[in-house]
Amino acid sequence: MKNAFLIGENIYLRVLDRSDADGEYPSWLNDEQTCEFLEHHVYPYSKTSAYAYIESLHERKDIIMLAIVTKKDNIHIGNIALNAISTLHKSAEFSLLVGNKEHHKKGYAKEASSLMFKHGFLTMNLNRIWCGTMDTNLSMQKLALSLGMQKEGCKRQEVYKHGKYYDTFQYSILRKEFDTVQSKET
Repeated sequence: MKNAFLIGENIYLRVLDRSDADGEYPSWLNDEQTCEFLEHHVYPYSKTSAYAYIESLHERKDIIMLAIVTKKDNIHIGNIALNAISTLHKSAEFSLLVGNKEHHKKGYAKEASSLMFKHGFLTMNLNRIWCGTMDTNLSMQKLALSLGMQKEGCKRQEVYKHGKYYDTFQYSILRKEFDTVQSKET
């Protein structure tokens, strides 16, 4: 495990580094199917853009963006983040992308999310983690609920993609709810 930050059973999370831009990562954001439910795939994403983005992360305190890497074969399969971190309100927005299609539906997204939630609540002392997803993204909705998140509501026609507007559903989990989920799992 190279530069592991958070370690799970099947995956580990590490800081994105420049070499990630030389791999598959930029192609994920140029793939229409991979980005079907994301705000990406609007403008072409280049290696140069990836290099600049990765470098910018090192200076920011409002985001933790980590690579999801398989322990078995050390493959970078996606990214996970806590964005818009507010130290005042003790909250953050959660986002996730498993870009390597060979690693879909294997439980890696849930494992990575659980690691990130533990870090957010137990290490960063957050009180609330939230996410939004398009109303057509059933996989993310299922993941959010499996993590103990609750549906808060709907933002009508928030996203314009594929020539039409989509609603987004908002989910969140509070620290006390996370603690309850954790106690049930142990």
